[in-house]
Amino acid sequence: MRHLDGAAVAAALPYAALVDALEEAFRNGVTTPLRHHYEIEVPDGNDGAMLVMPAWRAGRYVVVKMISVFPDNMARGLASVLGTVVLIDATTGQPLATLDGPEITARRTAAASALAARHLAHPRASHLLMMGAGTLGHHLARAHATVRPIDRIDVWNRTAPRAEDLAEILRREGFEARAVRDPEGAMRTADVISCATMSPTPLVAGAALKPGAHVDVVGAFRRDMRETDDDTVRRARIFVDTREGAFAEAGDILLPIAQGIIAETDILGDLVDLCRGEVRGRIQDTDITMFKSVGTAIEDWAAATLAFETTKSRKP
Repeated sequence: MRHLDGAAVAAALPYAALVDALEEAFRNGVTTPLRHHYEIEVPDGNDGAMLVMPAWRAGRYVVVKMISVFPDNMARGLASVLGTVVLIDATTGQPLATLDGPEITARRTAAASALAARHLAHPRASHLLMMGAGTLGHHLARAHATVRPIDRIDVWNRTAPRAEDLAEILRREGFEARAVRDPEGAMRTADVISCATMSPTPLVAGAALKPGAHVDVVGAFRRDMRETDDDTVRRARIFVDTREGAFAEAGDILLPIAQGIIAETDILGDLVDLCRGEVRGRIQDTDITMFKSVGTAIEDWAAATLAFETTKSRKP
């Protein structure tokens, strides 16, 4: 059985190819039971979470991801997301490979946001505001740039030096990038706002969004967390990665529904609908669109399958 470490997974999953693989998986279907999500108490700290996510396509592969999210790990010198992915032959049940869970998760999450932006962001979107300067922020910035002509990137983070660190990395990659202290000011000109933070309270101010903006909401992963305010969801055409996941876990969706700000019918579609052309995403240039991601095993299946088959076809 092969093992693909983080470097091997990264080399096998360039964003453009991964976005295409995700589109194929959402369009043609993968069996995905609702994931198991377990809260794990951490004494004297923020609780962690363990997720077990299976997916399969008959005659191809079964992919099972076991991933943990422990928000306090950064203070311990560890990544906040850890885990592994197992790829199994769907005909025989034979395990074929293990793959680095954090690299799969980061890349498929960023690629899912880029896939949504392919359908929702303005075709000429060139200015990205990246809110959150963690590892996922770097992935999201590069992934969005594969589907839209992003050349200017503003980076905001609660800890300003981390925003400057990411901006410097992006400048070295050829982007016009800068750290900003006033996120609401940057929102007023940004074509795409991507938010990947651990904030439990809203950061995206809907009143500041310009006509035609696209909001990509990634970070809030519990029912009591949200990164967008009421004005954002009121103004936006809202889409999610999967309805099942969004209505089970997404605070950005569940909290405003509970408060009567929006209704379930205001969720206009998911990635299956968009990839199959069953709903219209952006209708007018001035539409504000919003995509809420909670993650789905469809994405893990597509990423693990692409990584395994890409490395399998390479000569030693």
